[in-house]
Amino acid sequence: MKALIITCIALFLTANGVDLRAAELVREFSGSRSTETADFEVKAPWLIDWRVNSDFPSAMGIAVTLAYAVTGYHAGNVFKTKSPGDGLRLIEESGRFKFKVDSAITNWTIKVIQLTPEEAKQYTPKNKLNY
Repeated sequence: MKALIITCIALFLTANGVDLRAAELVREFSGSRSTETADFEVKAPWLIDWRVNSDFPSAMGIAVTLAYAVTGYHAGNVFKTKSPGDGLRLIEESGRFKFKVDSAITNWTIKVIQLTPEEAKQYTPKNKLNY
């Protein structure tokens, strides 16, 4: 279902003249256990593009939070799931951040993608979350 939503967003953006190739990959992180990622710096607006899977989907679980790099303070929840899947999260705050990943029996990939303001205007989240 999430793959269908992402495909629909991509088609919508493309149909409205947004060049998806203009987005710049800032950092990519992947792993299969709990960790804190390296710091990264990004300017608003930007996307978090995440994917998770497992060889044992009925036993997997993962929670990812965004933290301020210097202080380690909580900046927001990115996602939490016990199922394979993927998703996007638009962030409208600039700064130096890192991810805190709490993972069990889960393979994960997180991409940080820089957007232009025009690209961000085309993004319509499925749910608006306050964090």
